[in-house]
Amino acid sequence: MRIHIYLVRHGQTFFNRYNRLQGWSNSPLTDQGIADADTAAHKLADIAFAAAYCSDTTRAEQTARRILDVNERYGHVRPKLVADMHFREQFYGYFEGQDMSMAWWAAGAPHGVGTYNAIVDRYGLAATRDFLKEADPFHDAESDGEYWERIAGGYRLIAQNPDLRDGDNVLQISHGNTLLSLMQRFAPEGYDLSCRPANGSVTQMDLDTEAPFDHALSVVSYNK
Repeated sequence: MRIHIYLVRHGQTFFNRYNRLQGWSNSPLTDQGIADADTAAHKLADIAFAAAYCSDTTRAEQTARRILDVNERYGHVRPKLVADMHFREQFYGYFEGQDMSMAWWAAGAPHGVGTYNAIVDRYGLAATRDFLKEADPFHDAESDGEYWERIAGGYRLIAQNPDLRDGDNVLQISHGNTLLSLMQRFAPEGYDLSCRPANGSVTQMDLDTEAPFDHALSVVSYNK
C-alpha cells in the first residue's frame, strides 16, 4: 500500500528567530510563524487528508491545527490529529536552546571542524548527531542510531494505521533537521540540501507501508 505524505515544516518559532537549537524544547510560534502555518494551510486547502500526525510540541501542534482548520473550511472531513513523540525533532540534550553556531563548534572542534556544514562535508550527516552526543557532558543528545530508531517508529505508526487505504493523503508536521535528514537518506541527489527547508514549506513523500524503513520513503517534491 502506498500513502502520500505531505510533510510541512512548522512555522517560525522564537528559537528559530534567535538561531538556537530547538529539538525537544518548546518555543511558541512567532507572528511570522502563524503566517507560515496559514500559508501552508492554503497551499494544502484542496487536499483531503485521511490522517494527520505531528510531534507533541507546541510549534507542531499549532501548525497542524491551523492547517486542519483551513482544510475543514474548504469542506474536507477533519481527521483526528495524532501528536506523538516519535515525530519530534532530533534531541540535542545539553545543547537544547543554545546558539547553533556555538553548539556545532563544541561538537565539531574536537574533530577539526567548527560548523554544522563542515561536519557534514567531512564526516557525513550521521557524525553531526554522534559528535554532539560525544560533546554533551551528560551524553543525553541522541546518537544517529537512537535518532533513526525513533523516526522509523513514527512511520511504523502511520503504516499500521488500520483506517488508511492505498492512495490516501496524510498530513505530517515535521521539523527542519528531520526534513533534511530524511532527504539525505532517501534522496541524496538532485536536490539542493545546503539550506534548511523554509518554515511552512511543503515536502511530499510516498510511504510504502510494506517495505522496510530503509526503502519505505520516496521523494516527490521538496521545500515547496
